Amino acid sequence: MIILAATPIGNLGDASRRLVDALEAAEIVVAEDTRVAIQLMRGLQVKNQPKLVALHEHNEEALVASIVEAAKTSDLLVVTDAGMPTISDPGYRLVVAATNADVPVTVLPGPSAVLTALALSGLPTDRFVFDGFVPRKSRRKFFAGLAREERTMVFLESPNRLAETLSDLSAELGEDRKVAVARELTKLHEEVRRGTASELADWARDGVRGEICLVVEGAKPVKVDFDSAARQVRALVASGKALKEAAAEVSEVTGHSKRELYESGLQRQ
Repeated sequence: MIILAATPIGNLGDASRRLVDALEAAEIVVAEDTRVAIQLMRGLQVKNQPKLVALHEHNEEALVASIVEAAKTSDLLVVTDAGMPTISDPGYRLVVAATNADVPVTVLPGPSAVLTALALSGLPTDRFVFDGFVPRKSRRKFFAGLAREERTMVFLESPNRLAETLSDLSAELGEDRKVAVARELTKLHEEVRRGTASELADWARDGVRGEICLVVEGAKPVKVDFDSAARQVRALVASGKALKEAAAEVSEVTGHSKRELYESGLQRQ
């Protein structure tokens, strides 16, 4: 059997009793980084000294078959450096291969940076999507593709790229889009910053440290087509309202991008 075990994302006190018991009993521990696994066991005062097998993004494809074969006769405990295996961490290929080979897979649930950030964000939690790490390249195109996503969105990001990412997000999704940046979750310097995309982009330019989860408000449901919304903007401008104000007002009601409505209005002037 393969046992996927969630590990603390920062605070060792979040380790479950089941995780500790599993580490104490394991004959084989498959770990993203064996050095981190050793530190975890020491921190949890685990006396057991299981065989450690490294499984990471660079060797997962090559080792999956042998690990699945071993799991046919032994229980293998699978851990990553933090959080749940397979969730932006190694383990997905292993689970696929195990299920294809009819090898049982089970989970010891536990800490999740994604769910923790979502819960703390102050944004809707009834419907959400996790999109992994924000791509390093073509971020504007990436966010443009999510402009009409109505569910709350959760991403992981490097602190070194956060300011640029928030700036690109603001440009494509709107400077008023609500955002929460969760930093160093469960650790001593845990912090959650909430505001608009524009506000948090300005804040992040001073430099941010630690592990980052980015939670972004979904788009407002579109109630009318864009051409109808653009006509509403032109009607408001014709009645004497400033274009920027008219675009913001129609955007709030229809869910269409304020920037796109504004640019459409400029083209008609």
